[in-house]
Amino acid sequence: MAGSDASERFQNPAVILTALHTAKTIAIVGLSPNELRGSNFVGFYMQRHGYEVIPVNPRASEILGMTCYPSLADITKPIDIVNVFRAADAVPEIAEQAVAIGAKLLWLQFGVVSIEGAQIAQRGGLDVVMDRCLKVEHARFLGRMHWLGFSTGVIDSRRRGLQ
Repeated sequence: MAGSDASERFQNPAVILTALHTAKTIAIVGLSPNELRGSNFVGFYMQRHGYEVIPVNPRASEILGMTCYPSLADITKPIDIVNVFRAADAVPEIAEQAVAIGAKLLWLQFGVVSIEGAQIAQRGGLDVVMDRCLKVEHARFLGRMHWLGFSTGVIDSRRRGLQ
């Protein structure tokens, strides 16, 4: 993503951490039934870490043991995070649907950049994370990478507060 302003606006660690701590349901738009696809791995990982994953894919009826919905509008329960594994040109419509269902955050995966979609989501009251992987950010802030010290902001082996 070009520019540090965009990075600061759409890759804010405080927004990411708050979402990871408070979210319970994640609708993954473009979740693939193919176990070799990144979307499937992210969905599987998030399920294993206690999140309810709701697949959104019009070409499947069930993915990861969960009922698959053709669109966000078809989901009847509250959604915290809408995680997008689709091309950038599909994001504005997805953002509109995310606003309509009352989601809290629109999360665009690595390589998915849509300023228009982000603006739609923000106007609708959603936070936005863009061009970041949900699984990687979870591992970085709450998973094993955190325990290895990657997210502590400390370059040496001492943890903050112990210096």
